[in-house]
Amino acid sequence: MDFKKVFLLCLLAFCFSFNLYSQVFDPVKWETKVEKVSDTEYDLISTATIDAGWHLYSQNVPENGPIPTGFSFTENDSFELVGETTEDEGEIVDDPVFEMKIKFFDHKAEFVQRIKVLNNELSLVEGEVEFMVCDDQRCLPPTFIDLQFNIKDAKGVEDDAPQLSLGLPSSTNVVGGTPRILEPVKWSTSVEKISDSEFVLVTSATIDNGWKLYSQSVDEGGPIPTSFEYTLKDGVELDGNTVEEKGEKSLDKVFDMEIKYFKTKTNFRQKIKVVNVDIASVTGEVSFMACDDVECLAPTYVDLNFDLTSTTAETKGIDDKYESGTADSEEEDSSRGLWSIFIIAFLSGFVALLTPCVFPMIPMTVSFFIKQSQSKARGIRNAVIYGLSIVVIYVLLGTIITAIFGADALNALATNVWFNVIFFILLVVFAISFLGAFEIVLPNSWANKADKQADRGGLLGIFFMALALAIVSFSCTGPIVGTILVEAASKGGVAPVIGMLGFSSAIALPFALFAAFPGWLNSLPKSGGWLNTVKVVLGFLELALAFKFLSQADLVLQLHFLEREVFIAIWIAIFGTLSLYLFGKIQLPHDSPLKHISVGRLLLGLLTLTFTIYMIPGLWGAPLKIISAFPPPLDYSESPYGVGNSRGGGAASTTDIPEGAHLLAPHDILAFNDYETGLAYAKKVGKPVMLDFTGWACVNCRKMEQNVWVDPSVLSHLKNDIVLISLYVDEQIDFPEGEAPDSKLRPGKKLRNVGQKWSEFQTIRYKTNTQPYYVLMDHNEENLNEPTAYTPNIDEYDAWLKEGIGNFKD
Repeated sequence: MDFKKVFLLCLLAFCFSFNLYSQVFDPVKWETKVEKVSDTEYDLISTATIDAGWHLYSQNVPENGPIPTGFSFTENDSFELVGETTEDEGEIVDDPVFEMKIKFFDHKAEFVQRIKVLNNELSLVEGEVEFMVCDDQRCLPPTFIDLQFNIKDAKGVEDDAPQLSLGLPSSTNVVGGTPRILEPVKWSTSVEKISDSEFVLVTSATIDNGWKLYSQSVDEGGPIPTSFEYTLKDGVELDGNTVEEKGEKSLDKVFDMEIKYFKTKTNFRQKIKVVNVDIASVTGEVSFMACDDVECLAPTYVDLNFDLTSTTAETKGIDDKYESGTADSEEEDSSRGLWSIFIIAFLSGFVALLTPCVFPMIPMTVSFFIKQSQSKARGIRNAVIYGLSIVVIYVLLGTIITAIFGADALNALATNVWFNVIFFILLVVFAISFLGAFEIVLPNSWANKADKQADRGGLLGIFFMALALAIVSFSCTGPIVGTILVEAASKGGVAPVIGMLGFSSAIALPFALFAAFPGWLNSLPKSGGWLNTVKVVLGFLELALAFKFLSQADLVLQLHFLEREVFIAIWIAIFGTLSLYLFGKIQLPHDSPLKHISVGRLLLGLLTLTFTIYMIPGLWGAPLKIISAFPPPLDYSESPYGVGNSRGGGAASTTDIPEGAHLLAPHDILAFNDYETGLAYAKKVGKPVMLDFTGWACVNCRKMEQNVWVDPSVLSHLKNDIVLISLYVDEQIDFPEGEAPDSKLRPGKKLRNVGQKWSEFQTIRYKTNTQPYYVLMDHNEENLNEPTAYTPNIDEYDAWLKEGIGNFKD
């Protein structure tokens, strides 16, 4: 412990105690209130009003600093705490007394603790706050204040929900349920002036406690990312992309991916250049999705207006701040991806060494340098320079690729449907080349010119020797290099450069090592047919990887050509054939006669055969966690439970599926995605309707389907007693050209897609805009009971279904 800091703290408190004769200080006033989040969750809000000049410290203070603010609650069986107590953003200063950065609050601070009520009779929650405050001259000793939160007086979040910002008509009638138009993200704009022609458009998001706003960069299959569109007049152009703050990251178990998001507050910055001085404003639009632990908003669109005549004063260095902020953010987001690219490329380089185009060159080249050099030291030096030249050549290739396409454009290309198809075709061509159908070679004239330059000797001659190696060995290394560049493109930025650095380092390393230790050359295995075997194995792996890219394109377009069973069947065929090849049952054009199987080849064959057998249960619904990142998800399948399999609860056979319906994966529930079609079918079969307002990127919708709908009683009701209409509020299907309906919530604008149609339908008809949201109704479109939202308790959800179905029968 730092006794100096403790002494200073005690001295301040001691000195202050002498002033008690004349004055008693009470610089912090505490108030409490309760907000109802859902039927079972409440926010206990403690608000501190702080006198001018005084500082209240954060809950998180470094060791040996001032006493942090701390909350404790008298817990009992009637409620439980949900997460930690959150606090406002506050300010951070470098405190000269404690010699550390300390976060504090002035004027006002709000602390929020969410609880889950387990007993509906709960009326009061008690707690205590411990805190310490200081001004520039003194500190108060630690103070304890009792807190009381009256649950019965809780004000629902929906009571304060803004409606005008969503354009909801004031005459809208609510069809059942409690009005709940949520607006957890508030947007504001400002403009920073860099120079007379350069500005930064700043879009600020203030996010309600407990909610998350997602990043602009979210992997495919995750929640809807935040995105910006700017309407540019002549004379205005964008400079770079919209950049964002670092935010937070966590592993989402539902989407099975790491997702970046923002809490409390964040800024997005877009640099522009204005060459027309008469332009006074720029308009735009932000689309976003926000979720909390209970529900998600449908994709939301908000208009933005940036007034270029009202800017902050031109500040020296603001441009530097903008650039450095961009670099820091990108470095934080991509560092892990760049390391993975480097490691994969480095290992791929070692594999490339074992191909017939490169491996025989190692002893030949090293021996050449040693024999042609006047001393061993000079031979080692030349070999090292040779290796470094190889690195320079391949890194230069990665740099050229990045320069041509742009650091950010590569990522956009890699996520584009047609480029995924192109990547698929490239990898198939590479695979066929490795299997021996043909060789991919560069023009012979290139190799001849490089050889002539190599004859010049010196450092330049050594460089051209390395270039000649790269050209001559291209038939073996080209497909590997191409695959690395394709995979690196999915990371964007400088990933191609990093990939080539890893690959070339592995290629170059043996030349330097064997030159330094020439005796090791005697331990190298002799060239032979095994080198071609390496090429063939690589061909099979390239072929398997190719279908990953084709699958991504199929998923985006929702063509259902390459569904999960088809993908797994293709991989079983590829790796099964590879097993037969390794066991010597299949011969390819360039293979040497196989008199016996080596131990290494046998072990590799057993490994691929085991992997093949492991994948077979995937056809019958097994999750195949080892390869979960490669095949399509379980719900993108002809039969979610596997080929020829259907699970209980009266699942319909494919021949019984009416027009406009489908079996909802993974439970085989008969479902419609169109309101009118589903309602007509319900009238025909005499069953009530359940509207399921959901989304492809709705976390809690998936939780309900995976954890609640699987219950036998619930599943039986969904399959046998109701007609399910699932309306996806983030469905990206566009309307036919010229047929887009007018938006009722944003007058003067057209609906963008089918998802926005269902989102507006939910907002206007039920005056709520969150998912999941469930409505049971009869054939007259009247509610059978109170609609419900996220209900993780199976018994509660089952009772809700039974109530509505029972009311329909009555």
